[in-house]
Parts: sequence; C-alpha cells; structure tokens
Amino acid sequence: MAIDRVPVLKRCRSLGLAPAFLGVSKESRRQVRRQNRKKSEYGIQLTEKQKAKFIYGILEKQFHGYYDKAKKMEGIAGENLLILLERRIDNVVFRLGLANTRRQARQIIRHGHVAVNGKRLDIPSALVKAGDIISVMENSRSKEYFKGMDETLVTKTVPAWLILDALNMGGKVDRFPTREEIDVPIEEHLIVELYSK
Repeated sequence: MAIDRVPVLKRCRSLGLAPAFLGVSKESRRQVRRQNRKKSEYGIQLTEKQKAKFIYGILEKQFHGYYDKAKKMEGIAGENLLILLERRIDNVVFRLGLANTRRQARQIIRHGHVAVNGKRLDIPSALVKAGDIISVMENSRSKEYFKGMDETLVTKTVPAWLILDALNMGGKVDRFPTREEIDVPIEEHLIVELYSK
C-alpha cells in the first residue's frame, strides 16, 4: 500500500492551504518565496486536484476512481466528487471529532476501533450511506485515547448532515452533504476540466 509521507506544513505552504483544513493546529513560520511566474491554466487545475487529494489523503489511482464514479452519478460531476470524498468513513470519523486529523482517523479505523451499524469496519475508504450509525467499538472505549472523549465531544460542532452522539462516542449520517456544507477551499470545476481534457 502506498503512503504519502510528505510533511504536512511544507505541503500546505506549497499548495497555499491553511493547515486548519487538515485539522492541524500548527502554523508554518517560513515565508513563501514570491514567484513572479504566472501559472498556466493547466497548472491552476493541477493545483486544485492536488489540494483535494492532499486534504482527503488520497493517491492518484483512487482519486481518479472517485472522479469516474462522480461522472456517472446524476448532477454536477465536481459536486458529486466532493460529496463522495466527504462520505468516506475516515472523513466522517474526522468530522464527528473522534480524530484530530484525517490521517489519525485512518489509523483509528485501520486498528479496528470503529463500527458502522454495530459491525467493525477497518477500511478507511468505505463510503457511508444515509442512516448509518458510526460508533467507537465497545472494547476500544477503555483504551487511553478514548478515555474522557465523551466529555470533549459535547463541545464539538459537526456539519449539519451529521448527528453527533457524544455519550455513545459516535454519530449518525442523517443525509448526504450539499456543496454549501463542504467547507474545503477547492474549486471542483477545475478538477473536472483537468480530467475531461
């Protein structure tokens, strides 16, 4: 399995992203060197695709698969792509506040600490459906990481398409998100233009 080991702050700087979109609270103190070169249309489109891949922690082959799936769905392909990415279980765990970053959410899922509808799920790329209930496995709640989490979850705010259940350390997917509810700084139409060349 391929792993993206690029330092987060360095990549955020190169893509012009705030680390907060990745759940990272640190800020880089380094200044970005000014480049006088104007980016081409292709360069702008490529940057948008790289941003989306980096935010959601996906590599090229899988990302292209999501694009192909989004293209076949009803509606606007770019919006469908972002909705598919938001529906990934690692993103949902991150959005519910069970993990500080999407990378951490992937690790929690891989280690078998998360259940969907009462069944253990260890595949971070699995897509959730409307009505799915996500929770921390019963035997995992005694682990050091999850101790006291129910108290910190009470203060968390989650997107409108998710319902947080702080007492049971989990939540429910009420419905699929709309484009307005997805707060990532991506211009998805540029990704569609890049792939449709």
